[in-house]
Amino acid sequence: MNSTPQHDDEAAARAANSPLVRDFGLLIKSATRLEQRIDGALRRECGISHTMLEVLIRLCRRPGEEVSQRQLADDLTLTSSGTTRLIDRMEEAGLVRRVPSPGDRRVALVEPTGEGRTVFLGAAAVHARVVEEFFVRPLAADDYTRLTAALGTIDRALRERTG
Repeated sequence: MNSTPQHDDEAAARAANSPLVRDFGLLIKSATRLEQRIDGALRRECGISHTMLEVLIRLCRRPGEEVSQRQLADDLTLTSSGTTRLIDRMEEAGLVRRVPSPGDRRVALVEPTGEGRTVFLGAAAVHARVVEEFFVRPLAADDYTRLTAALGTIDRALRERTG
């Protein structure tokens, strides 16, 4: 099949302007902008990043639960080395501590400190305020319910269909 530069340009423009490309781009741009708003507010008001808050959320979700660095890496979709560096920074800031696993000395568990829980409570309030302002409030209640249900459906499909 012979194609001309003009034909290729038109085909490329159609692909770039397709509704699927536009809609997915809107989702990514919105999520990125919301992430930036949350991260900026957390850094200004609490001195932590959004990723640090995600660690604290995970650690505070079920008090007493043993959480390894490997579990944190999996839950946060970070590399092992990225998780190690993040936990190092959080430990230096007094937010978390590593403790040996009673069942396996090779495994380091991570738990929040008292200071970490205090910082988490303030950061959770900041997070909730920003999410309410930019994710919840712009939508009608029914639209919000449909959006979160649809996102849950997408997440399940992605988790069920690997590869």
